[in-house]
Amino acid sequence: MEQLKHECGVALIRLRKPLEYYAEKYGTSNYALNKLYLLMQKQHNRGQEGAGIACVSLSAEPGEEFMFRERKEGKNAIPELFSSIGEQINDFSGECYMGHLRYSTTGRSGLTYVHPHLRRSNYRKNTLALCGNFNLTNVDEIFKHLKSLNQHPRRTSDTTILLEQLGYSLDTNGGDTQAIIRECMPMWDGGFVLCGMTGTGEMFAARDPWGIRTAFYYADDEVIIIASERPAIQTVMDVEVDSVKEIKAGETLFISASGEMSCVPIISDKKATPCVFERIYFSRGGDQDIYRERKDLGRALVPQILEAIDYDLENSVFSFIPNTAEIAFMGMIEGLNEHLNQEKCRAIANLKSNNPLDIEKIISQRIRSEKVAIKDIKLRTFISETGERNELANHVYDITYGSIRPGIDNLVVIDDSIVRGTTLKQSIITILARLFPKKLIIVSSAPQIRYPDFYGIDMSNIGDLIAFRAALALSDKNKIEEVYRKCANENTALQNYVSEIYEPFSDKEISQKIAELLTPEDVTCPVEIIFQQRDELTQICKDHSGDWYFSGNYPTKGGVRRVNEALVHDACKKENK
Repeated sequence: MEQLKHECGVALIRLRKPLEYYAEKYGTSNYALNKLYLLMQKQHNRGQEGAGIACVSLSAEPGEEFMFRERKEGKNAIPELFSSIGEQINDFSGECYMGHLRYSTTGRSGLTYVHPHLRRSNYRKNTLALCGNFNLTNVDEIFKHLKSLNQHPRRTSDTTILLEQLGYSLDTNGGDTQAIIRECMPMWDGGFVLCGMTGTGEMFAARDPWGIRTAFYYADDEVIIIASERPAIQTVMDVEVDSVKEIKAGETLFISASGEMSCVPIISDKKATPCVFERIYFSRGGDQDIYRERKDLGRALVPQILEAIDYDLENSVFSFIPNTAEIAFMGMIEGLNEHLNQEKCRAIANLKSNNPLDIEKIISQRIRSEKVAIKDIKLRTFISETGERNELANHVYDITYGSIRPGIDNLVVIDDSIVRGTTLKQSIITILARLFPKKLIIVSSAPQIRYPDFYGIDMSNIGDLIAFRAALALSDKNKIEEVYRKCANENTALQNYVSEIYEPFSDKEISQKIAELLTPEDVTCPVEIIFQQRDELTQICKDHSGDWYFSGNYPTKGGVRRVNEALVHDACKKENK
């Protein structure tokens, strides 16, 4: 119900034949641009605050520009970007393309922060365009390293710092892209897919050694394509799933100036912990494995749901909000139907007679699902008073009156995750309560989000997380102060002390407190909140063990350091209010 932002989406194209080949075979000299447009549109879910493109023309002569770039801001960035490129189409005729979609998780906005970033040089091999899907936890360390080299970075954003670091390495390594990645990548702590392109047409895509961020590629004798999501490549190139490969954790895919490709292991001594949120939320559900996993996540919640409704399927209605939860909803319904079918078989077996009416009554039982809420408008917070803003929030969704029987039916609504709980409290629970259910049950297909993310998802403030606020509300003041002192001690940065806040309490106790905190005072029906169990998630998404937001098991030293800092920062912020 709350939109999470994710940083970001990438799309790279390298043509392997002369431009005339594509004009003759496909009837257009804009073959690569058309493919890039589709790749970016198919990944627009990954970034809706800005978009940019860089292009290299390998045939440019001295005296002519060889690298071109265009960037746009806003939700309409992609169409505006390609419209602008259409007006200067001759400039963007080349063999090498880099596209980027941006979501800011740092609060920084403006065209300056839209990728690709560009470092100019009179030497083509030292001219570098850079874009990525990443967030580093140790930018300050890299900044200090650059200062020690007598460099003077003009900004402190992570993209600028990496651009300067890689640019310096390009200069000192004679434009050798493999050399610069081997030199620089070991210094990066965080989740990243970092893509670069030089003026000579060399390209690379480096994936972090923990495999936190995702990257896929496809290659044939005509083209090499790299993107953040596998289905985007499948759809745009109309190829089978097995034709699209994944860049492995710690690998970098290099493309030479002549168009030759190689995947090279750069760092191989880290434990791969791919981000499980990609499976739950970010990646589009068109991926066959993600689709199956999301359905399984919904199915796994069935035992808890049945307990919450006291196994009363006859008087329960099931739905979902928002649309991103639809696949998990389908899995939940399948699981409920499986349970109901088992109950039907038992009931028929226990019949004392073969009365057709009795049998018909049993087999006619159905799981009741309804579209109980439909999103109507996007809330515009042009009113400053909190009360009036909350009143507007109560009208973001239209409810379907008559979809449940007031005072008789339980209402079960599934969501893909509950992070801050703001939308639940300010609008969703109040809106659904207007249907007067006997009991309202909110179900999350993700476990309790207990810890911040520092690798590219916009939930780095621990005080915003409803699970953390619930644990604090349950905690003893002395315990909180003890954990604060441990976190504030810089010498203990390699252990997650925030986890001690949760240790005294069961998942159920925290879920009950979350429900209490999120239920508005004017809601009279009972409200229960159910979360996915972590062990179920681990079993379903077994190849994606990056679950630090649920478990607190951060894969990098920087993540552990930052979670302790986050608690101290939150405590200081409250003191200053």
